[in-house]
Amino acid sequence: MDSLGALSAFVQAADARSFTVAATQLGVSPSAVGKAIARLEERLRVRLFHRSTRSVTLTPEGTLFLERCRRIFCEIEAAEAELVQSQEAPRGKLRVSLPMAGMLLMPTLAAFMRAYPEVEIDLDFSDRMVDVIEEGFDAVVRTGEIGDSRLMTRQLGTFHPYLVGSPAYFEKHGTPKEARDLERHHCLHHRFPSTGKLEPWPLMQDGAPLDVDLPVTAASNALEPLIHMAEAGLGIACLPDFTVRRQMHEGALVPVLEHQLRRCGTYRILWPSSRHLSPKLRAFVDFMAINLFPANGGSASLL
Repeated sequence: MDSLGALSAFVQAADARSFTVAATQLGVSPSAVGKAIARLEERLRVRLFHRSTRSVTLTPEGTLFLERCRRIFCEIEAAEAELVQSQEAPRGKLRVSLPMAGMLLMPTLAAFMRAYPEVEIDLDFSDRMVDVIEEGFDAVVRTGEIGDSRLMTRQLGTFHPYLVGSPAYFEKHGTPKEARDLERHHCLHHRFPSTGKLEPWPLMQDGAPLDVDLPVTAASNALEPLIHMAEAGLGIACLPDFTVRRQMHEGALVPVLEHQLRRCGTYRILWPSSRHLSPKLRAFVDFMAINLFPANGGSASLL
């Protein structure tokens, strides 16, 4: 027998406490099992079994070795199961938590649903810090750094904040030339739903954060109303670039003070760390990483 076969013979004999029973289970002769274990003991230079005419029992060294062998065979079974599973079509329910800006990610999510019609998407929109494992989510999309060792994470891409207003607004109220000019403008704020606090605008001056007393003309716990109000000429809003890319391209919204904004944020996808990554979750993570921010976030498959 080869090395793996010898390990298998050892495990079977240890479980059955019999070379004869192990031989029957493996479909070989009892002498073949005995010789394989004897060669294994010789190679390891340790006795694994106490042998008598009636039974075999494990030595302390054999008990320790048995535990390691079980782990080896569990890993082999897991590798085989993972390989078989990777060939299956993605299907079944996928529970995903998205930030409140998630509605603006819907074109990408809709494209995923068209690409994988057998996956049922269950979406939860929230800006709070969910417990991915305890609340039973398959995946969570959030911004910033994550420090939970129970989770796997992958960067989806970066985004940049922009201060934007309509041409009509700037024609009426003037264009701010520096950050402190914002104190005299109509400011449209995003409010965190989880805390009720206003999201700070990432204003900078000479490389350091700048604190400006911004008026609160309006506040919303969702970004879509802020986009609409800005387009309607009601004020200036601070919004991620991917949420207003179309409006800026069409000229409906105009960016200002780009030189005084911290430029980068990161979206990440997180999922529970486990031995197996199901086909539906693997497909979702890969699809989001490649398609959500194609200009800067597309990356290779997990495979």
